[in-house]
Amino acid sequence: MPQRDGLSRKQAVHLGNLSLSGTTPASSDWLDTRGVNSALLIPISNTVTDAGAAAGYVFEVEESDTTADADATAVASTQLVGLETDLTVTADGDDNSLAGGISYIGSKRYVRMTVTGSTGTDADVTVIGVVEKLDYEPKTFVGTAVAAT
Repeated sequence: MPQRDGLSRKQAVHLGNLSLSGTTPASSDWLDTRGVNSALLIPISNTVTDAGAAAGYVFEVEESDTTADADATAVASTQLVGLETDLTVTADGDDNSLAGGISYIGSKRYVRMTVTGSTGTDADVTVIGVVEKLDYEPKTFVGTAVAAT
């Protein structure tokens, strides 16, 4: 029997729906990590009309201390739990499926996911963020995302 309250210690945040077209990168909104001890990013493949070339589309976690797009940098593998390479989607039939999940253990205030397709990619991806161990108990379960500036 569970001994912990999972609802009060977690907050889910919708970070956006990303439309992928060819090799143009698409970035989610920022997940604010202030006051939390863990952050999990979960990409969900909604409609995959075409995953693209054999490489499909790939996910990269980015971090920043500001919400400016220009300040976003790739997160070092040592600051992630899980591998970004495990999140690659290569099949056209991967509709409505989780691409996996990856945790951020870095020290920057904001974290987001950028998805980049290959030649021919045509897909829609949703990114969900989950934070845990908040410094305060939230009044509502679902949080908000921070748009890049």
